Amino acid sequence: MFALKNNRAASPELIQFAKYQIQEIIHSVRGVNFIMLCSTDGFELATIHKKDNYNNGKLAAVSSSILAMVSAFMQEIHLNGCQSITLDAENGKAILTSVPSANHPMIIIALAEKDILLGQLLYMLKNSSNLIQQEAS
Repeated sequence: MFALKNNRAASPELIQFAKYQIQEIIHSVRGVNFIMLCSTDGFELATIHKKDNYNNGKLAAVSSSILAMVSAFMQEIHLNGCQSITLDAENGKAILTSVPSANHPMIIIALAEKDILLGQLLYMLKNSSNLIQQEAS
C-alpha cells in the first residue's frame, strides 16, 4: 500500500537511481509524455517530460492527497496492498504507482496518451517500482 506516514528524505544516490528508472519508462513505452517521482508527503523528487510541462509542485501535492483518500477508501472496503491507480480520461491516462519502502516510500506518476499500450506501461511501472524499492532497502 502507499505508505503515507514516513517522510524522511531519500539520498541523492537513491533519487538518481530512481530517475534513471523513470527515464527508462519514458524512453521504452510509446505514448508516455510525462513521468514524475515524488515523495508520499507531496514533494517532487524527479521529473521527465516530452511535452506538456505541468505545475510539478501542485501535481505532487495533489497525487499525495489522492493516495491518502484511496488509502482511507481501501481500509473501508477491507482491501490491502494497493499498488497502482489508473485514471482513464477522454484524452489520456494517468497512472499512480507506489514505491513501498520502510524508509523512503515514493510515488511514480505517469501521464500518457489515450491509445497507450496499458499493459506494457503497467509492467514497466511495476518493474521500476520493484527496482527502486530494492535499492532503497
